[in-house]
Amino acid sequence: LATPQAALLDRAADAVPEGDRDDSLALLFLCCHPALSPAGRVALTLRAVGGLTTAQIAAAFLVPEATMAQRVSRAKQTVKASGISLAVPEGADLTERSAEVRHVLYLVFNEGYTATGGADLTVPELSTEAIRLTRMLHRLTPDDAETAGLLALMLLTEARRPARTTPTGEPVPLAEQDRGRWDGRLVAEGVDLVSRTLPRGRVGPYQLQAAIAAVHDEAEDAGATDWPQILALYDLLERFGPNPVVTLNRAVAVAMVHGPAAGLDLVTALEADKRMARHHRLHATRAHLLELLGEHGAAAASYREAARRTAGAPERRHLTARAHRLETPA
Repeated sequence: LATPQAALLDRAADAVPEGDRDDSLALLFLCCHPALSPAGRVALTLRAVGGLTTAQIAAAFLVPEATMAQRVSRAKQTVKASGISLAVPEGADLTERSAEVRHVLYLVFNEGYTATGGADLTVPELSTEAIRLTRMLHRLTPDDAETAGLLALMLLTEARRPARTTPTGEPVPLAEQDRGRWDGRLVAEGVDLVSRTLPRGRVGPYQLQAAIAAVHDEAEDAGATDWPQILALYDLLERFGPNPVVTLNRAVAVAMVHGPAAGLDLVTALEADKRMARHHRLHATRAHLLELLGEHGAAAASYREAARRTAGAPERRHLTARAHRLETPA
């Protein structure tokens, strides 16, 4: 017989009736049950709760779509066969399983803020849903500093949404955004969360990322950004384990503090990381740093390479336009 859990798993989040949305947090924990493999938990939650397509999930994890489809299918079968109840865990089980839920919510938010493919740069409903669920998790575990840090990170990032696209939908780099259009209410709430959670004791990755976002958001303009503080925070973040995306972001901070050449050295070192082989941001970051060095020809070539590697139409247009600008005589 089909169970309520199975029925929910077979529907994407955007197809769940309004009355069923109250079960979203319980469904998150269902999808993150220890009976599932770590990869299966993330994949199933993104599919069943976040509403991402299999292609979007595969792009987020840099794996073939067929591999991700098998992962989702196996996870569904495990849930259906295990008879797992649709309920929010308690006590130590809640603490342990909250970490995987945070990771999933982080991925859902990121997909909503910068879509991995398609005609639009953003999918606002995904980011909104991720924030809603993270608020619920924060209310459930108010003393969990990492959950508070994740919520702060989302709010501080979401605050920039009104200024991060052009009228035609292309992305606007952070340094070029009209900060007067940022949502001051979200910035204030995010900064307050960071200020209250950082002093609590052991600091985690989400708190550090939120602190970095807060430094950016509190600067009156791009020139006032406290890059040495951001670099120090990235240094701490890297201690939590090798992460090529963190290293790539740190390369920009290194460039702003020690010069573009120093940042480029870090970018070059990342080329050997297979996880970044298909990642357009590696080439986009190299292009940006080459542009800062005044090497416009090489920068344009890297922008075009980044454009070829991105599945998102708005980012492709943006990167191509930057290359064209550098190739066109003033």
